[in-house]
Amino acid sequence: MGKRDWSWAILGILALVVRYFAIQNPEATDTIYSRTFFPGIRNIIDLTLGNLPFPSVYLFILLLLLILGLYFLKFSRRIGWKERAFYSVKALANGLGALVFFFLILWGFNYQRTPIFQQLGLKPKALDLSELKEEIWITQRLVLQYRGIITQDTTAITETLPYPELEKIVRTNVGQNLDILGLNFTGNPRTKMFPPDGFMRKMGILGIYFPFTGESYIDPTLHPLEQPFTIAHEMAHSYGVTDEGEANFIAWVICSNSDDPLLRYSGQLRLLMYQFRDFYRIAPDEYKAFMKTLDRGIMNDLLSLQKATESVKPFSLELSRKSNDIFLKSQGVKAGVNSYQQLPMLAFAWRDRMKGD
Repeated sequence: MGKRDWSWAILGILALVVRYFAIQNPEATDTIYSRTFFPGIRNIIDLTLGNLPFPSVYLFILLLLLILGLYFLKFSRRIGWKERAFYSVKALANGLGALVFFFLILWGFNYQRTPIFQQLGLKPKALDLSELKEEIWITQRLVLQYRGIITQDTTAITETLPYPELEKIVRTNVGQNLDILGLNFTGNPRTKMFPPDGFMRKMGILGIYFPFTGESYIDPTLHPLEQPFTIAHEMAHSYGVTDEGEANFIAWVICSNSDDPLLRYSGQLRLLMYQFRDFYRIAPDEYKAFMKTLDRGIMNDLLSLQKATESVKPFSLELSRKSNDIFLKSQGVKAGVNSYQQLPMLAFAWRDRMKGD
């Protein structure tokens, strides 16, 4: 860049202007970006960075360090505080502009697309107690069935498959079952483990999609029963699904329609946990009485999941939750972090639609 080159800052501003018009025209955003431009990005990343045997975010970090090193080198060559201050402001503006530009171009415009549940014709609504109890009965029956295929032992399931094999199985199932949703997703995205162990969970997250590399990552310390569903959830983000509730829903559909009992169990168990939260919120006394009747094997798995969750304490769960909530709402996700809890409503709407088909 030249001495007065503000190219990246300008590109960042232009990207925000385009985002403004994208917000006003979600159908056009779907057609131009989500269904035409983004699939090309998805396939290019999958054929390049996706084949690396390590998280490509390390390359991004290395690039940032090189850019910072170049900044300090050029900064040291400036003479006088005015020239250094001007250079620093320009570098900061260009840096932020580049981050905004690439975030939106590589993935972020998907926040302005038509919501997935609208594309599927679903009409999620809050469940009353009777509807919720009926849904729990269905999910509990499925959970018991799939767990029985995995093991007849009531001891908690704490080991499943080596991660490379598990990720491959989930990727295969995602590719095979996306057509059930009738969506035009293309690609073969990766979800890799991100060491050091426990780091992501200490930051208050289980997994994350990183737009600048087109990969998603999960914490290596995740409980084995959490991993299949979480991988599918992050892969949903990789296909351009931005809403957390919709990513949960797609992960649940993928796992539920898998031929693999582990994926089915992981998906239905996660739904059951969300349903239990609603049950406890609506009728705590009935919830406590119900939990005393729960199958011993399922209960042991839930206790094992709880123990694994409590084994790694976040630095600040409230700070993590608040920052994630602010980010999601700034991108147009009105429910913020509460969007995670939408799965029971979306699952109910999906089951209701399947009855009618």
